[in-house]
Amino acid sequence: MRWTIKAKPSEEKVKQLAALLNIEESIATLLVQRGVETFEQARQFFRPTLADLHNPYLMKDMDKAVKRIESAIENGENILVFGDYDVDGTTAVSLVSSYLKTYYPNVATYIPDRYDEGYGVSFKGIDFADDNGFSLIIALDCGIKSIDHIAYAKERNIDFIICDHHRPGEFLPEAVAILDPKRDDCSYPYDELCGCGIGFKLIQALGENRNQTIEDLTSYLDLVATAIAADIVPMTGENRVLAYFGLQVINSNPRLGFKALTHQIKKKTLDITDVVFIIAPRINAAGRIKHGNHAVELLTEFDFEQAQQFASEIEAYNSERKELDKQITKEALNQIIENKEEKRFTSVVFQEDWHKGVIGIVASRLIETYYRPTLVFTKSGDKYAASARSVKGFDVYNALEACSEHLEQFGGHMYAAGMTLLEENYLAFKNAFEKEVERTIHPDMLIPEITIDAEINLSDITPKLIRLLKQFEPFGPQNMTPVFLTKNVIDTGYAQKLGADEEHLRLFVRQNNSEGIAAIGFGLGNKIEVTINKNPFEAAYCIDENEWNGKTSVQLRLKDIK
Repeated sequence: MRWTIKAKPSEEKVKQLAALLNIEESIATLLVQRGVETFEQARQFFRPTLADLHNPYLMKDMDKAVKRIESAIENGENILVFGDYDVDGTTAVSLVSSYLKTYYPNVATYIPDRYDEGYGVSFKGIDFADDNGFSLIIALDCGIKSIDHIAYAKERNIDFIICDHHRPGEFLPEAVAILDPKRDDCSYPYDELCGCGIGFKLIQALGENRNQTIEDLTSYLDLVATAIAADIVPMTGENRVLAYFGLQVINSNPRLGFKALTHQIKKKTLDITDVVFIIAPRINAAGRIKHGNHAVELLTEFDFEQAQQFASEIEAYNSERKELDKQITKEALNQIIENKEEKRFTSVVFQEDWHKGVIGIVASRLIETYYRPTLVFTKSGDKYAASARSVKGFDVYNALEACSEHLEQFGGHMYAAGMTLLEENYLAFKNAFEKEVERTIHPDMLIPEITIDAEINLSDITPKLIRLLKQFEPFGPQNMTPVFLTKNVIDTGYAQKLGADEEHLRLFVRQNNSEGIAAIGFGLGNKIEVTINKNPFEAAYCIDENEWNGKTSVQLRLKDIK
């Protein structure tokens, strides 16, 4: 584990902001590191308002999209809302379809089957639309590269509106409207929205025709916040506003599907971490194990008993997903050892009976043991299909592009991608990928990194600091939970290992004459030696509040000690 301390921002900027906001320089430093330098930026950061959202018509083609939907409604056409089987896709389909249904009945939804149709717009989906008299398809979280599919639909007199957030290729499909802030010719002020976020901008524009204000649409923001959290998009700008208000909806007036999923949770208030680890995996499990339709049914249900029924089925899919993911991870780790591949620059594993729905999760798990770019392959029809995951700073998409002569198809982004290849090309690809990563990766990238925001003393952890840090939420990429470094810490003699395999560490620490404070280190059980005999050590940690038996106390969540 390497520790990197963030560069200190300009002292002048920090002093100015501290004086302007009447806060300690330590907090001002954290803000400047996050690009917050002026009073107005601080206002938007600490007090987001719905008025901070941009006008949806600033997005290229929004006027065309609205015009086409309105004419479909006027002419009584059937509209099909199409989206992917992951969290971003299913929440986006739930959002747009349930909004349209509030004033127009001829709306249906379509989620492709992960195993039969694969990712994105499918010919089978277009055939379904053709057979059932749909003349307009709204594609969410996909479609930007579906040139052939959309040409195929056009031959059948089916129009497409694409709402996507992935990088476009060299050519755009011939759709009626393409809403994607990452288009080169789109000057929308914020280009990090997820698919569901773009779906929300679409209903915001449609709402203007019905004299609806943004306040009339806030009930849809629980879906948007969930997609933002699950899709790991930056927690900045418009995403931060949408997530902030979406969390309020989740906690005060969630849709019945969320209520059914979370009613057993003891916590009074759910934060973004709970959305990532409790809500999102369950929504995802539907598409991984059974079918993404189950997630849409849950998220659009208006009868609580029925929603509870859907939620319990999804709970069962999630349990099955956990078992599979545990078993396959074990088999994959064994394969690396059997093949004597522990010292390689990449992990590339294959077994034909591995469940396609969990290979992405398994790739992430393998990185916990072998920190390097990882591909997990399984058999899919007569081809091999894989999920790729990367390590911090390394663009796995570019590496795949360099080896694309061996691939049938691939897509994705810097840290996650998917691909298929022919069985006879597997070994050639595996060797080419290893060589490409060895050639292009910086050796430091193969060591997990902890980025530290600032060094503080334990005596700096005051109720005021904790109150201000809470206002930094919701956390996410580009606004991560601050990590602090404190030196000369000692354990006061309480050090113990926790967990079935003694993999966790619990301490009670102090520094100089500070008050003692509890600390927990998940996965740090093997570091107990560092703390014995009251030897001083350095701790990298986040500051947490721990709820137990109705009482709240401060604790350090250790990232590492040395």
